Amino acid sequence: MTDTANEDEKDPDIELFVKAGSNGESIGNCPFSQRLFMILWLKGVVFNVTTVDLKRKPADLHNLAPGTHPPFLTFDGEVRTDVNKIEEYLEEMLAPPKYPKLAAKQRESNTAGNDIFAKFSAYVKNTKPQNNAVLERSLNKALSKLDEYLLSPLPEDPRGGHSGAGAGSTRRYLDGDELTLADCNLLPKLHVVKVVAKRYRNYEIPSELQGVWRYLGNAYSRDEFTNTCAADAEIELAYQDVAKRLGK
Repeated sequence: MTDTANEDEKDPDIELFVKAGSNGESIGNCPFSQRLFMILWLKGVVFNVTTVDLKRKPADLHNLAPGTHPPFLTFDGEVRTDVNKIEEYLEEMLAPPKYPKLAAKQRESNTAGNDIFAKFSAYVKNTKPQNNAVLERSLNKALSKLDEYLLSPLPEDPRGGHSGAGAGSTRRYLDGDELTLADCNLLPKLHVVKVVAKRYRNYEIPSELQGVWRYLGNAYSRDEFTNTCAADAEIELAYQDVAKRLGK
């Protein structure tokens, strides 16, 4: 009986493989790697992280997950490679009472801001000056939609159900005051948007989008976000060839 109890108390053996940065060792720019890194950290499970240098992928890793780019993970020796399925698997296997549930309560929290990254990509890849303003407006519109969601009370938001002028939600994250799977998906992408658009288009997220700025500020106060994030220079480097110069 004691052996079984001890077995139950042991953490599973988890190793997360993430994209390495330009020096082959630090964390590289990869929102999907960061998403899984954040989930495991928030679960409170003991796990190892290995950065994979894509230029010199070691043979043993090639044998472990042939043809696969990070992120992927091993869970008690079993290789898992699909990010969405890994998220579902971790939520199922690392469950209460030992590990916190991370799924968002509101379905809308999972889709809030889901078009921002596509609008951003179109904006930074564009080379035609005549299209720049339209693409920038499109990005602003997507960010405004997220801002509206963050400032609107959730059905169960005790601090956001008031009526009257200036009332709205003051929650810290998409689904409430705790980080959820929805945040692990959106925040790494939102940070890339902020860093890359500033560097290559001199674009700032509009200051009037108070919900978005509050959301980012709250994320930057959390180790689970800042310590799983690539350095700004790594993110900029990753977009050096992607972010096209605007023609004359």
